Amino acid sequence: MTEYFETQEGRRIAYNLTPGKGPGVVFLGGFKSDMEGTKALALEDWAKREGRAFLRFDYSGHGVSGGEFEDGAIGDWFEDARDVIMAKTEGPQILVGSSMGGWISLLMAREHPEKVAGLVTIAAAPDFTEDGYWASFDKETRHKLESEGSIAIPSDYGEPYVITRRLINEGRERLVLRSPLALPFPTHFLQGTADEAVSTETAIRLLEHAEGDDMRLTLVKGADHRFSDPDCLALIETALAEVLARL
Repeated sequence: MTEYFETQEGRRIAYNLTPGKGPGVVFLGGFKSDMEGTKALALEDWAKREGRAFLRFDYSGHGVSGGEFEDGAIGDWFEDARDVIMAKTEGPQILVGSSMGGWISLLMAREHPEKVAGLVTIAAAPDFTEDGYWASFDKETRHKLESEGSIAIPSDYGEPYVITRRLINEGRERLVLRSPLALPFPTHFLQGTADEAVSTETAIRLLEHAEGDDMRLTLVKGADHRFSDPDCLALIETALAEVLARL
């Protein structure tokens, strides 16, 4: 059942919490996605079968949480994740971060390592506002964004994405690939080679940049950014089980 939680910043966050044994698992979704997605629900089913605690939620401006998507930025969504994880889970958690959720899970690991027992990322997109959007904009597009405050860009997932000046500028305060990033717990990155949103180079860069004694990267030939066909879902569950086994 969906419940609601007000963060310390006053944002109303929708979440679903499945009780069970620890360490619990938290799913962090992607940019403009929600907690009703294929991966979130598949992992919830897995957690129920395993009797393990599981949390999924919508960032502000996403799904059925309060707020407008265009008003948000990476820091806001990190705060949403941090606040609901701190309030609704007990002890260190296994974070499963998809796309933008991968970036946010890395922020959690950097800012609150005591709350992270292990990490699984799926097509993680760290620093995508800078290295993806801003880097791909030509001079004219950058000028329009700076002068008008937002631009709309095509999306493969439906209506165009509105990219705001604040999203880009605030994202620069949250970058994780420019300074040391310690991941001192079992970590498994998953990445598809046919992903047109996040490149395999990004996955390799993250693996090489992060510091930790128990990290691995699995590349899946032909898998796309959704990473949600039956084989990919099974691989996510396997990665999660392996991380739990290595604790």
